[in-house]
Amino acid sequence: MMYDLVIQNGQVVLEDRVEEIDLAIQEGKFAAFGHDLIGKETIQAKGLVVIPGKVDSHVHINAIGGGIRDDWEGFVTATAAAAKGGVTTLLQMPCNQLPATVDGPSFQAILDDAKGKLKVDVGQTGGVEPQNLKGGIGEQDQMGVINYKAFLGTTGDKKLGNDLYSCDDYSLYEGMRQVAQTGKVLILHCENATITDALGRAAHQQGKRKLSDFIKTRPAFTEVEAIERACLFARETGCRIHIVHVSSKEGVEAVERAKERGIDVSCETCNHYLYFKDSQVDQLGNQVKCTPPVRDQANQEALWKKVLSGAIDFIVSDHSPAPARLKETDDAFKAWGGIASLQNDVDIFFDEAVQKRGMSLLQFVDLNSKRSAERFGLNKKGSIAIGKDADLAFIQPHTPYCLKAKDLEYRQPISPYIGKEIGCRIVRTFLRGKEIYSLEKGVSADFKGEFILHPSHKMTN
Repeated sequence: MMYDLVIQNGQVVLEDRVEEIDLAIQEGKFAAFGHDLIGKETIQAKGLVVIPGKVDSHVHINAIGGGIRDDWEGFVTATAAAAKGGVTTLLQMPCNQLPATVDGPSFQAILDDAKGKLKVDVGQTGGVEPQNLKGGIGEQDQMGVINYKAFLGTTGDKKLGNDLYSCDDYSLYEGMRQVAQTGKVLILHCENATITDALGRAAHQQGKRKLSDFIKTRPAFTEVEAIERACLFARETGCRIHIVHVSSKEGVEAVERAKERGIDVSCETCNHYLYFKDSQVDQLGNQVKCTPPVRDQANQEALWKKVLSGAIDFIVSDHSPAPARLKETDDAFKAWGGIASLQNDVDIFFDEAVQKRGMSLLQFVDLNSKRSAERFGLNKKGSIAIGKDADLAFIQPHTPYCLKAKDLEYRQPISPYIGKEIGCRIVRTFLRGKEIYSLEKGVSADFKGEFILHPSHKMTN
């Protein structure tokens, strides 16, 4: 048979094995694996690791701006950075854009804004907050949100009125009851807001201003308490939950205990918790401010053990960019909290996990794409298997380069990874069998991405 495209001789990471093999693509889907396959077009991948495109289920695109945040990231630059970084599917968080995604009209605004702006596929995470418990959750479900998100830590600018706001205990409980009825997963930012807010105010009143001071106001136990509370509510409501950006060993252990009790819970961590340490933050500055914060070296080493043991379900970027002006302050407590990281989510993790720590390629793909696709019902994504979307990233291993600001596709070319040496490169990215990035040509000018609605949604967008 003559296929549309054959990728030859790559080190291909299939679902159950790694093999130097040819991949055949037909009508945007994986059609065959083997040797000496014939294609209308062929691409040589000898010496490259061929993986399914990353499914990054935690990305703050910050679209739309609502006249206030119009100079934030947006779909065009975020999806260009994703393509350059080997990310082919991402889920946009419901917060930071204005209005926040909390009901039918706000989700429709996102769908309208995304038209003609996507270089990779995008799905939407819906919001759960105290103000949308009378119909907003159901409206988002009917329109096809992939999953939902709620904050236990303090979030949202109260002066705006249409930001996403954190849940009190009753709102969390009632929101979980409603999400459980949809069958979808509720993802949760877990910090004890009462304690962290009070510790932060006290430190600031004492004249503390450094990022290392800020980190001390968010100790690991405040993350653990919130995780355990969320798991208790999940048991009571039957809601499937996922804990985002777990930063501490103790937080992962809380999830492990909940799993042992039969609670349907999963968790993720991020590259920045595995890469940066609290001893570096005052030198690095506010580019590495995030919540929960990066922690000490002992915690980082323990987190790596949890990753390698399989206790952590997947790795995400938690890309959370903002205009440079919101980072440029001597008062770390007032700086925007979030790390720009989407473009380097894959290469850094491959370098740190596979090349430096010996992680298997199968486990790498599980953490990079397969498990997140499975958890959130993205059944056409996440692995190289017959009939799935032919989304691919080619990695050239052991090819170090130094990241420069001019390399970044972000609207605001800032990142704590600038100046760092990364030991491999993404050299090509494909979306449904079409090249959307190559090292030689850069990011494609075309917008081949689609907005993904949940598989249970009957309409097509």
